[in-house]
Amino acid sequence: MKKDFVYLASASPRRSELLRQIGVRFVVRAAAIPEDRLAAETPENYVLRLAAAKAEAVWAADPGTAPVLGADTAVVLDEEILGKPESGAEAAQMLERLSGRSHRVLTAVAVRHGGGLETRLSESEVRFRATTAEERLAYCATGEPFDKAGGYGIQGHAAVFIEELKGSYSGVAGLPLFETAALLGRCGVDYWLTARASS
Repeated sequence: MKKDFVYLASASPRRSELLRQIGVRFVVRAAAIPEDRLAAETPENYVLRLAAAKAEAVWAADPGTAPVLGADTAVVLDEEILGKPESGAEAAQMLERLSGRSHRVLTAVAVRHGGGLETRLSESEVRFRATTAEERLAYCATGEPFDKAGGYGIQGHAAVFIEELKGSYSGVAGLPLFETAALLGRCGVDYWLTARASS
């Protein structure tokens, strides 16, 4: 059964922009859930659990109206999850740790619909070039790091730090569009290709 729209269980402007990019109609219904990592939980299981919890929380509040899309992103360095920095000093420290090294970016996508819950995981490898303390401080001064996992955004000023990307650009930005389109298509939500074909 076709669905006219999807609930997006995220207030992230980047995820909204990525959904618009592929022509998906959506309504934002952000989900507030605890984001503490469980003991011995792998980074992969962590993002999958949070994405699913966000989708389930919004579905529970309004079941059956529309499918719910949840997502969660983690920047992983040496198996440590780098969260969103709370200060300029913390952001600069994260960027220093990423300098000249490769790290993983995991983004899980979950869709809750009448048939149940489905999830997908996108994994990418990002390599930063060596950065200077002056560059890192200048980047922190833009304000960009403070609402982003790992303290940087690939779609913003930090793009100049990224030497190599293996994987999904949209996944690193916060919503892997290949996996998202596949999940939405399975529950009848149109994106630009199917919408055009049916018009």
